Amino acid sequence: MVSHILAIGCGLLLDRIIGDPPNWPHPVRWFGTIISKLTKKWNHGPHAFRNGFGLVAIVAASAFAASYLLIAGAAAIHWGFGFLVETVLIAAGLAQKSLRDAAEEVYRPLLHKNWDQAREKLSWIVGRDTVHLDESEITRGVVETVSENTSDGVTAPLFWAFLLGAPGLWLYKAVNTCDSMVGYKNEEFSQFGFASARLDDVLNFIPSRITGAIILLATRNKRRLTLRQRFGEWAQDARKHPSPNSGWLEAATAVQLGIQLGGVNTYKGIQSVRARMGTPVYALQARHIKDAVRHMHIATIWFFILFAIGGLIIELA
Repeated sequence: MVSHILAIGCGLLLDRIIGDPPNWPHPVRWFGTIISKLTKKWNHGPHAFRNGFGLVAIVAASAFAASYLLIAGAAAIHWGFGFLVETVLIAAGLAQKSLRDAAEEVYRPLLHKNWDQAREKLSWIVGRDTVHLDESEITRGVVETVSENTSDGVTAPLFWAFLLGAPGLWLYKAVNTCDSMVGYKNEEFSQFGFASARLDDVLNFIPSRITGAIILLATRNKRRLTLRQRFGEWAQDARKHPSPNSGWLEAATAVQLGIQLGGVNTYKGIQSVRARMGTPVYALQARHIKDAVRHMHIATIWFFILFAIGGLIIELA
């Protein structure tokens, strides 16, 4: 258990410093290729719903088995080699640095009032139309993305790494990739993507709520609310979100920063109204992007500490 916790800690540090070099091969790209091929083959006809379960089962099982065999093979050569391989696999499955870098790509031009460049950079990380957005709406897009992905990209992978090691992390990443590619409620994927979307919701259920609670407890509340007030507003607003998990992150951020998230988003010219979360004590500004990234780092550190302590207690017991 101690070696396992150390591998997670080293992987977390490695991701924080190095992240994902853009030209390096990455398992998520391999998942994407497999998912694309199976989708073309299976997403049609009367069995699309059933085939969707087959897709996510094959991709998740393959990811778990491949990472398990890599670590076991390396450990058979030398325990230190096995430790190194698990560390690298854990680092590759986390997104601290890439999420921070993506946020700062928008923050820098926004800070200098280069609206066009900020809108362009935002379009790289969100699906909504960005061409007519002002500072507050650009900021909202980044803050919502960072908040949601604090769980999706960092603490949820950590959660499954603590439970099942690097194979558990990559099982989660495989399901999450399936969801991001086929888990849409539209005509093309509503049947085929059902299994991927629901399984991703299940795997994120606990990590998202723990992460939101950590944000409320470990970051500064700019409205000086009591803990009871924070948790009351959080629970009320989180349930407004169409996602069963994302709202717990976005609502926590909104409560702590005294801002309002949600509102009107436009997708290919079609408006979509998202429930508003939080009390708009402060207007959304570029500085709130930095605050959201800070929340991500604080939540990540405390998430690791809490689970590491839990793991050590289990080991000692």
